[in-house]
Amino acid sequence: MDLLDLIEHVRDQESFLAFAKALEDDKRDEAQKETSESSGNLSHGHDGWQNSKIEDFLGAAIAFSEDSVVWQTESNVWKKCALFLFGGKIYE
Repeated sequence: MDLLDLIEHVRDQESFLAFAKALEDDKRDEAQKETSESSGNLSHGHDGWQNSKIEDFLGAAIAFSEDSVVWQTESNVWKKCALFLFGGKIYE
């Protein structure tokens, strides 16, 4: 299941932690690819990570949350947290 599918299934602590683990695995996979291959002309990592430094990741997550209607209207706090983290990965 990809990260977007997992976000759709986040309902509680257990499913949130499953998403967070998958996000961690995704970042580890990208880091491994970065050490064995060049990302060439990509403006982001192999697995779509826009932000590799924690300060950039958090800044992007905050900006995503401020700009995203989906995040702002989500009522499930667990899913909202998952969206926040995903925003840190994809938002520039």
